Amino acid sequence: MTYPVTPAGPRPVGHRSRRAFVAVAVAALLTTAACAKDTADGAGNAAAYPTRTLQLMAPAAPGGGWDITARSIQKAITDDKLVDQSVEVFNVPGAAGTLGLAQLASKSNGDPHTLMVTGLVMVGGVVTNKSPVSLAQTTPIATVTAEQEVIVVPANSKYQTLTQLMDDAKANPSSINWGGGSAGGTDQILVGLLARAAGADPKQMKYVAYSGGGESKAALLAGDLTAAVSGQSEFRDLVASGMVRALAVSGSTGIDLGTGTPTRTIKEEGYDVELMNWRGVVAPPGIDDATKQAITDLIDRVHASESWKSIVAEQGWEDFYKSGDEAAAFFTSETERITAVLSEIGLG
Repeated sequence: MTYPVTPAGPRPVGHRSRRAFVAVAVAALLTTAACAKDTADGAGNAAAYPTRTLQLMAPAAPGGGWDITARSIQKAITDDKLVDQSVEVFNVPGAAGTLGLAQLASKSNGDPHTLMVTGLVMVGGVVTNKSPVSLAQTTPIATVTAEQEVIVVPANSKYQTLTQLMDDAKANPSSINWGGGSAGGTDQILVGLLARAAGADPKQMKYVAYSGGGESKAALLAGDLTAAVSGQSEFRDLVASGMVRALAVSGSTGIDLGTGTPTRTIKEEGYDVELMNWRGVVAPPGIDDATKQAITDLIDRVHASESWKSIVAEQGWEDFYKSGDEAAAFFTSETERITAVLSEIGLG
C-alpha cells in the first residue's frame, strides 16, 4: 500500500472515510434504538400496547357509575387476558369529573397508559363548573354504554308514585330534597327536565350534588333526601332488597330492577321526558394517531370480549359502542346538545 507523505505523518488512504462511515453507522443504530424505545413507550402497535401498567381513572368517588364502568373494563381486560400488563383503577372525585379531566389534560399529557372514563355527566359539569378544560382537549377513544336513570325514594316514603312526588314538587318545591350526582350532570338535568314537564320551575328544585353514587345512597337511607336520581345500576341492589322504592326510569321501556315487575317509564307516568346516561373512554391530549389507534384497538377488544358482554347484561346497561371518528363526532354533538339543554332549564 502506498502511503502519501504529509506534514502530519503517514496515514493509510481511505482511513478517514472508513472511520467516518463507522461513526455514522453507530449513530444511526443509536437513533433507531431510541426511536424504537420512544415508539414502545408511546404504545407502538396494537400488539405491543400497553408496555407498562395501564391506569384507568374514574373521575368520581367509588361506588358511582364511572367507578363501576372503570372497574368493569379492568375486569374484562384481566379476565379475558387482553393485555400482558396489569390494569389499575384510581379515583379522582370532584366537580362532575372536571377535576379528573383537568388532571388528565395536564399531568398525563402524552401518556397513553392513563385513560379516563367519561360521559354525559362530565359534559354538563364542564358547563356548570365553567371548566377551562373540556372533552375537546382530550383524545376521544370510544363510547361504551348507555344507561337509564331511575328515581327512587326510601321504602318508608309516603310517595308511592311519581305523580304524587311531582305534585308536591310543583306545589311546594322546598319540601322536596332531591339528591344525585354532580351539579349539572345527568341526574340534575333529569330533575330539571322533569320539573319543567310537570309545570314546576326547574330553578326552584332543591338539589344536593354528591361526588359518587355511594354518597347519595347513604344520604337517601339516612333520611337526608326525599328522592334520589342515578343510573339504574347504582340503585338496583337497594330496589331489589326492598330498601328503596323505584318510582320511574328514564328510558323508552320499563325495566325490571330485581323486583320481578318492570318499573314504569317517566313517559308512562305522564311526563314527556326521556334521557339516557352514556359513558365512554378518552385518552390524554398529545397522543399521535398510531398510539390512538392502538388504544382504540384495545377498547374494541374489550367491547368484543365475553367478559364485557356478561358485565353489560348483568348491570342492565345498553350497548352504545362507538369508536374512532364516530366517537369523536358524538362527543362534539353531545357537548352542543347538553349546553343548550342546561341553558334551557336554567342550569347553564
